[in-house]
Amino acid sequence: MSTSPPVVVVGSIMQDLTFACGAFPARGQTVMARLTVGQGGKGSNQAIACGRTGVDTVFVGAMGRGAYAAEVAAFYRRERIGCRLALKPDEPTGTAVILLNGEGQNIIVIEPGANARLAPGDVPRALLAGAKVVVTQLESNQATTAHTLRLARRAGATTVLNPAPMRPDFDPRLLRHVDILIPNESEFVALVRKLPRIRRTKFAERALHAMSRDALHALCRLIKVPTVIVTLGRRGCFISTQSGHESIPAYRSLKVVDTTGAGDAFCGGFAAGLVRHKGRIAAAARLGTAVAALSITKPGAAPAMPTLAELSRFLRKTARLARRAPA
Repeated sequence: MSTSPPVVVVGSIMQDLTFACGAFPARGQTVMARLTVGQGGKGSNQAIACGRTGVDTVFVGAMGRGAYAAEVAAFYRRERIGCRLALKPDEPTGTAVILLNGEGQNIIVIEPGANARLAPGDVPRALLAGAKVVVTQLESNQATTAHTLRLARRAGATTVLNPAPMRPDFDPRLLRHVDILIPNESEFVALVRKLPRIRRTKFAERALHAMSRDALHALCRLIKVPTVIVTLGRRGCFISTQSGHESIPAYRSLKVVDTTGAGDAFCGGFAAGLVRHKGRIAAAARLGTAVAALSITKPGAAPAMPTLAELSRFLRKTARLARRAPA
C-alpha cells in the first residue's frame, strides 16, 4: 500500500526580499522602502497553501548554499508538511526581489539559483506513483518539470501545470502531459501567442477581457489541454473543460494588503479541493478562490497562506451571508 500523500508539489523555493514602498519608483527614481525577508517560491507557496487546508502534501524542490535551507526545513516541520529538498552546494538559494506598493500590487524579479538545477533524479518516483494530484510550475528546471508531469500522468495522477512565470524558452510540447492548466491573464495571452496552431501574435490582455465567455472557451479548447482555468484577479476565474465552461466569481469584500502569492494560493487551494471534492473541478476552483482571497489580506507569500481554521471560518461566514442575501 502506498504511503504517498495525495498531493505532491514539485517546483521552486525562494528567499523573498520584499520592499514595501508607497508607490513604485519611476525610471531613474529612488524611493524609501521597508524590507521584509521571508519564504517564497511558487512551488513552495503552493505546497504551503495546499497543506494548510488539511490535505496531506509533500513539496519537492532544490536549495542552495547558506543557512536558509535549515530555516526552510524548520518551517516545514512546524507546518507539519512534507518537504524533500535536494541540496545544490555550488549554487545560491533562489531569491526573489519584490516591490510592493501601497495598494498591495507587486513587481517581482527572481534569480532561480538552485531551482534551475533541480534534476529528474531529485524527484522521488514513489511519491509520484502514489499521488492523486501532482502540481508543477515553470520557476525551476523545465526538463524536470516535463519529467515530473510525464511520470505522474503515467502513474494515473491528475497533473496540474501553473505556467508561471511564462518563459521565453517554454516548450508547448510540455502540455501533452498536462490534465489541468492554470494560467493567469498575462500567461494565457503568452500561451496563445506561442501555440503555432493558433497564431494570434497580436492577441493581448485587452482582447481577452473583451471576449465573450463562449469565445474564450473556444480559444481555450484550441490549447488541447482537457481543463484550462484562467485566473482573472478580481473577476475570479474562468473554467473551460471538454464538456463546457463556467465562471467562478471572486470574493470582493476583503481588504487587499499584499497580492504576492495570490496565484499560488489559488493553485494550492485548488489542488486541495481536487482531493477534498473528489476531482470536481468547479468545487475545487471555489476552494482555490477562497484560499487566494484570504491570502491577500496578509503580507508575504508562504506565511500569508490561510490556515484550516481561518479557511473554515471564512467559508462558514460566506455561506451564512449567501443564505441571508435576497433571491
